Amino acid sequence: MLPHVHRITKYDPADRDDRGAYAGTLDPVSDHGPVEAAYLAAIAAFAEESGVRHLEVREPQVAPGFTHFGLEPPVEGHGLAGLFPPDLTGYHDGARVPLPVALELVRAMLRDSGAWCRLEAEGAFAVHVGWDQYVYVGSARPCPAAVARTRALGLFPEPEDASPYDVEPDGRGERHPADDAFWARVRRSMAAGRAALLEEVHVDNASRWHRLTEGSVAAVRAGLAPRARLAVWPDLSPDVAGVLAAALTGEDSLVEVVWEDRDGRITGVVVDEDEFAAVAARIADARAAAVLSVYVDERAPLLTAVLPDPDGVVRARWSTVPIPGGGDRDGGGDGGRGGGGAVGACP
Repeated sequence: MLPHVHRITKYDPADRDDRGAYAGTLDPVSDHGPVEAAYLAAIAAFAEESGVRHLEVREPQVAPGFTHFGLEPPVEGHGLAGLFPPDLTGYHDGARVPLPVALELVRAMLRDSGAWCRLEAEGAFAVHVGWDQYVYVGSARPCPAAVARTRALGLFPEPEDASPYDVEPDGRGERHPADDAFWARVRRSMAAGRAALLEEVHVDNASRWHRLTEGSVAAVRAGLAPRARLAVWPDLSPDVAGVLAAALTGEDSLVEVVWEDRDGRITGVVVDEDEFAAVAARIADARAAAVLSVYVDERAPLLTAVLPDPDGVVRARWSTVPIPGGGDRDGGGDGGRGGGGAVGACP
């Protein structure tokens, strides 16, 4: 944790009740104008005084497809258009971005556009955006000029002991590295007729699926995003109608539907009970399909791992939980601004 933390808001402390909750009249959304610009200028001032010009994206996520949690209307592309390609290449844990790009990410978070991440320079600086226009800025050094600049911008910098969005180890298990030993286990599982699919999660709520064959494993491995969480699964069922019928009799109101279309593309989408019928109709002519629980304790891949950095060290902080029945470990999202029991759940 960084020693010098400030909560930056547009809310006057004089307008808080005896519990510290804001009781004034300001809306808890961005004005998309001068106040939003003031937030970005304040963050830039803290970064400059901290000697930081680049930040790392940590624990990136996008809003799940079945709903939108922000107070503002959802935005196509999660607010990342112009910053990253539509397939989110480059938006991954550990991605190093210049300060102007980091500020645009903050803008997207202030607008509840659908993307969220921590922005950090290890041991030196951090920006965490919370709900309702609350921003937490941490630094390794005092930033009196930035504090004064923030006040001059009409915002209120309040000292805090720590950011509530600091990552804390949850003690749920080791991070199993996707090293040569892991890929050897994948090949053995394939040879035994069990493993057939690889799920790549480089951004929470944005899985990519790959078919595994003896001839494709090397190419799939080479194309994975840095620090992605990996899960190896059995093949999809060709009995699409049966898979969908069984899902309709289940108790889960939230599931992930995975299917392979006629062109061989594999897609996964999380849906609630109101959207399930539409998705079922959409995939009626799919080659194969499966319906998976989104809840960590009910999700049972064959193998799981986290991609290490090129030096072999696992620096991703994705939390891990045991796979039912033991064996390898499963990676679940740390939840960003909320978290919960679902894999990669947003608040």
